[in-house]
Amino acid sequence: MENSFSFLGRIEAIRQLFEGTPYAPFEEPLWFEAKPQECITTASALLLEGIDFNLVYFPLQHLGRKAVLRATGELYAVMARPECLSVQLGVSAKLDFPQIKELWSGVVAAAQEHGYKHLSLELQPSQNGLTLALSATGRHSAAVSVARPQAQSKDLICVSGALGAAFLGLQVLERERIKFEQGGTDRQGLEQYRMLVGSYLRPELQAGTPALLADAGVAPSFGYFVTRGLSDALFRLLRDSGLGLKVYADKIPFEGGSFALGKDLDLDPVSAAMNGGDDYRLLYVVPIGQYERFRKDFQSYDIIGHLARPEVGGVLVSPDGLEHPISAQGW
Repeated sequence: MENSFSFLGRIEAIRQLFEGTPYAPFEEPLWFEAKPQECITTASALLLEGIDFNLVYFPLQHLGRKAVLRATGELYAVMARPECLSVQLGVSAKLDFPQIKELWSGVVAAAQEHGYKHLSLELQPSQNGLTLALSATGRHSAAVSVARPQAQSKDLICVSGALGAAFLGLQVLERERIKFEQGGTDRQGLEQYRMLVGSYLRPELQAGTPALLADAGVAPSFGYFVTRGLSDALFRLLRDSGLGLKVYADKIPFEGGSFALGKDLDLDPVSAAMNGGDDYRLLYVVPIGQYERFRKDFQSYDIIGHLARPEVGGVLVSPDGLEHPISAQGW
């Protein structure tokens, strides 16, 4: 077949994948010149079939896009602007060129959306299913690091959107997959919880976030990309800041339908937010003095808590005022 890897070969397959895109194939090694007073930041991501995604229900184009966001969010968390993206695909025998072309279209669309200037691709055979490995490089002004304020007690912990939705959406997809394998599904569950399913399959990440923060005059003291549950990000904040923190359960934002689905599946949405994964949300610590500027330009963010004295540790405050120590598997 003329559109098979066995017919095309690796070099021709890569050339055709880049055809019609704004990127040049075989532009390796990817490099760019750092301007004076600039810092270079790198981020990586690894997505494994059977662990991070299931091709039974995950559209390949969405998967390519999500993989790019996984690496890009790490750059945004430290206020870096995307510059170069390198992608390695381990391709199993069950996927042929048309499927990889669909996957690659999602990668290219996301790379363009988030302003990557250079893009490279390597293809390798895989005996263990589809694997996506990405390495992203970004730049930011050294002045950003210098201007980063010292974190203090009462500084605000803010997140860019609903938490726990992706984990709950995954449970819907898994439930429907099991029904399908047993011989029947009516798709009613998928339609009823469409927003939750979409949070898992097609997460959103606002392009140009570092520039928007800089333009608003907001300088977060810390930033994290929430992909392994809120608790995991909070533990990293505790480690890096040397301070304590309090997060309020009734301030955590949830997607519509989260509590209805939680009741249906006997899952606590708060637990899903704290210990679930794949939310693809940005968490920033905003100095209390910058609150008004931040609130004016970033109304989609929710303030879920604040830093505290070191002896407080990390606690989740329930609606009845009880404080529970935060724990996280991070896996």
